[in-house]
Amino acid sequence: MKLLICTSLILLLSACSHTPQGSNVQVGSRPYYLINKMPASELKTQLQACSEGPFYKTDFSIGHRGAPMQYPEHTKESYVAAARMGAGVLECDVAFTKDKELVCRHSQCDLHTTTNILAVPELAAKCTVPFQPAKSGQPAQVKCCTSDITLAEFLTLKGKMDGANNQATTIAEYLNGTPSWRTDLYASNGTLMSHKQSIALFKQLGVKMTPELKSPQVPMPFNGFTQAQYAQKVLDEYAEQNVPSEHVFPQSFNLDDVKYWINNNPEFANNSVYLDGRDETTNFDPNNPATWQPSMTELYNDGIRILAPPIWMLLTVDNNKQIAPSLYATSAKAAGLKLIAWSLERSGPLDNGGGYYYQSIKHAINNDGDMMKVVDVLAQDVGVIAIFSDWPATVSYYASCMNMANSE
Repeated sequence: MKLLICTSLILLLSACSHTPQGSNVQVGSRPYYLINKMPASELKTQLQACSEGPFYKTDFSIGHRGAPMQYPEHTKESYVAAARMGAGVLECDVAFTKDKELVCRHSQCDLHTTTNILAVPELAAKCTVPFQPAKSGQPAQVKCCTSDITLAEFLTLKGKMDGANNQATTIAEYLNGTPSWRTDLYASNGTLMSHKQSIALFKQLGVKMTPELKSPQVPMPFNGFTQAQYAQKVLDEYAEQNVPSEHVFPQSFNLDDVKYWINNNPEFANNSVYLDGRDETTNFDPNNPATWQPSMTELYNDGIRILAPPIWMLLTVDNNKQIAPSLYATSAKAAGLKLIAWSLERSGPLDNGGGYYYQSIKHAINNDGDMMKVVDVLAQDVGVIAIFSDWPATVSYYASCMNMANSE
């Protein structure tokens, strides 16, 4: 009898393990922690009133690489966790392997910081730059790329929390570099995924999908594989699995990639996303239109319909020292562009000003509770259609509370 009961329980848990649908969303304790940290305000009272839910899956909440604040990014475990938190859209950053297969990885050459490749000697030996220990004040050197190995080899690796100890003199020391505000508690068995496998999982989880075409770090064409073929292959793999184009939001920092999708795959045109990283290459100022090249109107005229900048570009501090939409944000909306913000819960604690993602409002934030205020301004004042988050429960809680939620 005990064996029968245990067997039945195992089957029940297995059957329920990948069904984060509707009101089965579990936001956990973190949103409550953030809300409790907020100073007294109408927003805090409103959010507290939603403490008992219900909480729903929502397209407003995008799992940025899954839920990488605590799970190894782009792993099955990270994706399932994000879906359980209510993310209605999940992201697979797409890179390619030596045999030109597509896999989920934030960068073509990040295997040394996001996987255990250095602990697998036969694969570590194939890295573009094998591990060289720190010496004489110089940091450790290593570079391991998806294009160094085949898909079959890639899938034998395990994901780990992104991080490295650049002062390491041994591989073991190098791999021990997880930031203190993250955790290795769930990082012992991260299951890596091909792009095709991620599509199958996302279909099973009942979520929409946003692949990001990562910039190649090898000369293109790569063994005859052109940039256009790379961009097309991503969309072809959704068609192969009969995913409706309206459920897919292809994205790239390369404007030419986005234009390729718009011009050659019209069914994806309205969902193609231009990720705005122009601040890394210019004197970009979100409150100075002269630094925006192309302009918002030019982007729209080129067919761009969704623009996705980092959070800081969309926000400023007004004369009353309150967080408010930037001129960049209001101009984008005036030009007809929809906006998606990235990435919440990526910077660690906000008591130090929040780092890169909050640089334009650092004087208006001083504790983690301000994260909910940022979400509120992005949602209500800027009018973004979605927010990428490393811990989607935070956004899912807010969206459910504000009735922005159910994506069924």
